[in-house]
Amino acid sequence: MAKTKRRYVCANCGAVSPRWQGQCADCGEWNTLTEDAPATVFSQKHDLSSGGRGIEFVPLNRPAELPVRKSTGLAEFDRALGGGIVPGSAVLMGGDPGIGKSTLLLQTAATIARGGNDVVYVSGEEAAGQVRLRAQRLGVADAPIRLASETSVRDILTTLGQGDPPALLIIDSIQTMHSDTIEGAPGTVSQVRGCALELIRYAKSSGAALVLVGHVTKDGNIAGPRVLEHMVDVVMSFEGERSHQYRILRALKNRFGAVDEIGVFAMASGGLDEVSNPSMLFLSGRDAPLAGSSVFPALEGTRPVLVEIQALIVRLQSGATPRRAVVGWDNGRMAMLLAVLESRCGLNFSSAEVYLNIAGGYRLSDPAADLAVAAALVSALADKPLPDKSAWFGEVSLSGEIRPVAHSELRLREAGKLGFARGYGPSDAKTGSSTVRYTGLGQLANLVDQVMGSQ
Repeated sequence: MAKTKRRYVCANCGAVSPRWQGQCADCGEWNTLTEDAPATVFSQKHDLSSGGRGIEFVPLNRPAELPVRKSTGLAEFDRALGGGIVPGSAVLMGGDPGIGKSTLLLQTAATIARGGNDVVYVSGEEAAGQVRLRAQRLGVADAPIRLASETSVRDILTTLGQGDPPALLIIDSIQTMHSDTIEGAPGTVSQVRGCALELIRYAKSSGAALVLVGHVTKDGNIAGPRVLEHMVDVVMSFEGERSHQYRILRALKNRFGAVDEIGVFAMASGGLDEVSNPSMLFLSGRDAPLAGSSVFPALEGTRPVLVEIQALIVRLQSGATPRRAVVGWDNGRMAMLLAVLESRCGLNFSSAEVYLNIAGGYRLSDPAADLAVAAALVSALADKPLPDKSAWFGEVSLSGEIRPVAHSELRLREAGKLGFARGYGPSDAKTGSSTVRYTGLGQLANLVDQVMGSQ
């Protein structure tokens, strides 16, 4: 361990001496040097209590001009952002390869540029000619976007510093950027963190809105250091199945708006189209109800979305190992529901294979879907369809109780808009002015009686 350094301070003039002496060399006084409190070598070298520049504190209650959001030209994108892009903000957008991140940003950049704003699009993965080909396919080749194919952050910031800052700066992607002051190849932790820090610093100081495209790992998380998500203001995830046409833009973090808001798009030949009524994407257009199918009014932020839940029960011969398969929902939560149905309601699923699917490739994480999943499972087991035009929601506890969920009135109102006549859920749910005829269920056994007794 390094030795601490002693120092002696004059009580008269404050002069510092490395050793004790009878007379102060600065003021000439005798016996005024006293030993100061010892400090470690580390604390002496890393003392940040002095040597810096003073900063100016601004009172929070002082009237000031607030930044005005800029519309992206896509209502679904604005909804997910909380109302538009905030000048000087940093947005990180992640998603699977080929899901449509670059397509969405190019359409957004074209709309903002056509509105008279300066937009810079820097691609580190494609040449400028490749971006032009995609722009022609999307019909936005006439937009006055400043396009560049570059990976050096120093060159990008030097070029941008020679003129006025743009209204929007898009970097596609942050994993391809590199800084010559940091060792390592592009995409490493140090390079991603350092390049993102410099770009975010430029956005904060200039007022330009910054959008960073991020790669994802095989688990769906944004590649690179986790601190990258803390550095930015907004983290967005572009989700969807390639076999389905829909895409969901989900806000995972938003310093300027509510989280869990979603924007729904449909992939078409000419790019991404907005979907104003996403419930129609996830509901089948059949006329007669079928066994094993229920409808759940999900809630994404402030937007209700009706989703169809499908279940299939296959009886097996004795001795065969039954299979459980879930698509779009939590596998462990379905196992819990099956256990509650067997233990509390006397149903037998042990000798049957159970398959559960969320229609349209939608992914559910709302606990309020428990009742709708249980209704689909009981309906499939009894081979009886649920009441026609009915919606189900509620959380199921291990005791078989149906617990209340949030925003029940909003869920029922959305179901009524789409022609649903019946609603089933917790007994103490608030129905408000909904036109849906509501039936409260206190226990999961009441659901079994309702389904088994239906014709």
